[in-house]
Amino acid sequence: MASKTLQWLSLVGIIWLQSVNGTNSNFPAYSSQLKQLLSMSQVQLNNLAFASDAGKLFGFFSGIASLYLPLWVVLLIGSTLGLAGYGLQYLFITNQISSLSYAHIFLLTVLAGNSICWINTVCYVVTIQNFPSDRQVAVGLTTSYQGLSAKIYTVLVDSFTFSPVRRAKAYLLLSSLSPLLVSVVAAPLVRDVNVGTSTNMKVGFVVMFLITIATGVYAVVSSLGSVSSRLPPLCNAIGILVFLLAPLAIPMAEKMKEKLLNGEMKVYIEENVGDHVERIESGVKVEDDHTREGEVGAKEEIGVMLMLKRVNFWLYFFVYLSGATLGLVYLNNLGQIAESRGCSGTSSLVSLSSSFGFFGRLMPSLLDFFLSKSRYKISRPACIGVLMAPMAGAFFLLLDTANISLYISTAIIGVCTGAITSISVSTTTELFGTKNFSVNHNVVVANIPIGSFLFGYSAALLYHREGNEDGKCMGMECYRNTFILWGSLCLFGTFLALVLHARLRKSHSHT
Repeated sequence: MASKTLQWLSLVGIIWLQSVNGTNSNFPAYSSQLKQLLSMSQVQLNNLAFASDAGKLFGFFSGIASLYLPLWVVLLIGSTLGLAGYGLQYLFITNQISSLSYAHIFLLTVLAGNSICWINTVCYVVTIQNFPSDRQVAVGLTTSYQGLSAKIYTVLVDSFTFSPVRRAKAYLLLSSLSPLLVSVVAAPLVRDVNVGTSTNMKVGFVVMFLITIATGVYAVVSSLGSVSSRLPPLCNAIGILVFLLAPLAIPMAEKMKEKLLNGEMKVYIEENVGDHVERIESGVKVEDDHTREGEVGAKEEIGVMLMLKRVNFWLYFFVYLSGATLGLVYLNNLGQIAESRGCSGTSSLVSLSSSFGFFGRLMPSLLDFFLSKSRYKISRPACIGVLMAPMAGAFFLLLDTANISLYISTAIIGVCTGAITSISVSTTTELFGTKNFSVNHNVVVANIPIGSFLFGYSAALLYHREGNEDGKCMGMECYRNTFILWGSLCLFGTFLALVLHARLRKSHSHT
């Protein structure tokens, strides 16, 4: 049985990986500069945003690989794909290579988008295996850091460069190198730990939540215009890095505790427990397995082919499509939306959406941790429905011309999109089990590139129709019809989520 130190170290490694794995969320911060550098139209730029999401269409390869290859190999494959996808683009825009066409850039962006799936798969599999009794808590806590990726990259870029052209290059360089470097560091930590008996980890999670919340508060406060203008960029970057290193305090404390108590515990076990140790461990393990089997949806393990035949899968698929995916499409287009409204603070908007997305991803874990024994619990599809309602309102609020409405709507969409993304991991296991999770969930998130293409392309066409001769559009009319369409789709998704909740409640009442 592995020590709790290794268990917590695996969680810290996953936090670091997730912190740099949201490379596609950086796109809005440099999309306008990339559009100018490559002389692209809005439709072509939108196609690149879609290409990043299109990599998820091939995400099931990472799920299959995780079943047959060591997890560290899967991790390094993913980071290498990202190095190739973003690295070759960086070499192109810095004139190191000159033979890339738009089609090549598109395919490289697909490759870079696919790399995220490989790293995510490793993170999810390790978290579920190493924290079976606190699955939702651990998954939500770690994925919240992916919502912070755009903030981290923006802070790092601001520390070293200010020129718009140099910013685009810096984002591509960081996106290519950071996941690989962190993967090499985290590979020894991120592995399946033989947890053995179920132990009380409440204190550790409370401390981890405090660190995580403090990190999020710092990210939000430092994103505010009045604060960010006064705070030196380098100091901001150092602050973020210190908060990312802070979770190491938990495994370090566990290691010290183990060293202090190891001798006393060994003597106690030998003198007082003796031959009963194995029986006690077996009893605890049986109890833990029984608890996990008793969880909703964990009674039945469903393979991908059977999953595709279930009505619940398609309801869930379209709920995700009109909820989290729609939010991601909005965030991908945030740079162009801000530009069309005459708002110059694109970087602060991206940092704001990233910071609130961070809290959104963390929120389900907090609720699950502190309300796990509460009698008043609702299903995860119902939670998704509750989150999609304010998202719909945020899209309609964007019809207001005031910049404050843009900031409020971005914050709401960031929070709700992050929360739905976090809940979706546990929803997949609730509906289809844990055995085939790595493949099943990658099939579920294949809706992201589909939605990115449908919603993003329609938004680009409406933008182009309202634009002038050079394809540039300025004014509220650029995205007015798009926001009405997106808000309506989000309302429809809310209805589907409630239908899925009703179906699950009915099926559970018959079992």
